Amino acid sequence: MTMLRVHDADLHYQTRGTGPCLLISQSGEGDADRSVDLVNHLADDYTVITYDRRGLSRSTGTAASVRQHADDVHRLLAHLTDQPVIMLGLSLGASIGLHLAMRHPEQLSLLIAHEPVSPWLLPAAERDRHRAELTEIRDLYLEAGLGPAIKEVARVLGITGGPAGGGAEPGLTPQPMTAQRQANFDHFIRHDFTAVIDDNLDLTGCRTRILPAAGLTTPPAVFDRRCADELAALLGTEVAMLPGGHNGNLTHPRAYAARLRDLLPELLPAP
Repeated sequence: MTMLRVHDADLHYQTRGTGPCLLISQSGEGDADRSVDLVNHLADDYTVITYDRRGLSRSTGTAASVRQHADDVHRLLAHLTDQPVIMLGLSLGASIGLHLAMRHPEQLSLLIAHEPVSPWLLPAAERDRHRAELTEIRDLYLEAGLGPAIKEVARVLGITGGPAGGGAEPGLTPQPMTAQRQANFDHFIRHDFTAVIDDNLDLTGCRTRILPAAGLTTPPAVFDRRCADELAALLGTEVAMLPGGHNGNLTHPRAYAARLRDLLPELLPAP
């Protein structure tokens, strides 16, 4: 296990493969192993970096703002390389990436922001409604437990088709609801929900290339897809559509990796 001390936390991280560095910042309760199938399809062409966010699995640390999570990533990347990397941010990972893109543009050659959970991107009334919705889910978890809360998370994010998602690719690595995942969900809902609700950011003057992305099957009106659309409008660009839905990196890793390979040569400057 490889650990890095960052302020008041120790971060577990992993690197696999060869080639340009690609950091995957996971969604929700996801740790360094969450996108294992996607990493398998990328490691021949990229050095893939994954990590346990503070408070999850093998990492330590207490509650943090989204900005603090981004500072953790900044320190991890500074430890690993002096060259800019590609970052694939997924859900909360995309929100973290937006902070990193604004504060440390020298570290990123490209941020792919897949359905960021960033209420600050939305118009005021919609922003307030979704912040209240996230507060209600956190309260529901504290009162009724994980089962009811997960159902509400799936509804808000437009995740359909059960845990594996409808039409998932065959041969996926099983990811059962272990005691460790339950503990990660507890930290995520108790602490990172609050971080998302309180988050704010001004992207004015951002120098990082950002590609907003969304899943092909994510309903257009749900919270995370709306954030991707508003990010694209703010940047004056289009949303890149990727296989699957909010968790397409998990349910369609082969097709997701293939789409990334198609996109990246068009987006990155020639060496």
